[in-house]
Amino acid sequence: MPVDGAGSGVQSLQRAFELLEGLADNGGEASLSELAATTELPMPTIHRLIRTLVAAGYVRQNDNRRYALGARLIRLGEQASMQFGTWARPLLAELVDAVGETANLAVLERDEVVYVAQAPSKHSMRMFTEVGRRVLPHGTGVGKAMLACLDPQEVRALLGRTGMPAYTEHTYTDPDALLAQLAAIAEQGYALDEAEQELGVRCVAVAVPGGPAPAAVSVSGPEGRLTPEVITKIVPIVRETARALGTQLDDTTAGAS
Repeated sequence: MPVDGAGSGVQSLQRAFELLEGLADNGGEASLSELAATTELPMPTIHRLIRTLVAAGYVRQNDNRRYALGARLIRLGEQASMQFGTWARPLLAELVDAVGETANLAVLERDEVVYVAQAPSKHSMRMFTEVGRRVLPHGTGVGKAMLACLDPQEVRALLGRTGMPAYTEHTYTDPDALLAQLAAIAEQGYALDEAEQELGVRCVAVAVPGGPAPAAVSVSGPEGRLTPEVITKIVPIVRETARALGTQLDDTTAGAS
């Protein structure tokens, strides 16, 4: 009997996480019927677990009777992102040594790009992105690299929630144009930010493969140094760093299980 109780508790915990991931897969908010379709859990189970998650603050019920991810998840997500950045920093430092420009690591969190780690270049003129900074994904190399890994319908839904404000005259502000570029990014395996976030700055970014959440690594610098010829040379190096980060994530996940 104690073993059965323990097994039931583990199953309930697993299903609770399925519900949280189901909410995330639906853009952070869903009805009970949508959660049932996403998770394939029985409705009585969903009712029971949702009540528990709401009481604990990990889910909230909106006025329209839909359910959304709760505020208590914010602290957990931010701390997890910062830990990700901590153990990724040595790889970013190796990337800087190889290419000579600033390297960044970012994740996609609640429809925003969050920079979780950076290794600065040794140039006197270099790109600084504050760790913890949040920006919308459509106007950044890392954001586009991550969006290119998502289903186009997910991307359209995200853009509908965030809008597409112009950071510079080069920023993509039309969903169809951006989706066309994301298809090209998915095919070539890397994204470019051509002064779309900041004038005079070029960035090359590659999505981290195999992670539980979207992430991307990038190299950024002045357009005068990051010329198209230089970009061609450093893309394979950035790809290798992204692959190494993905391998570390896989090893961490395997160790946890």
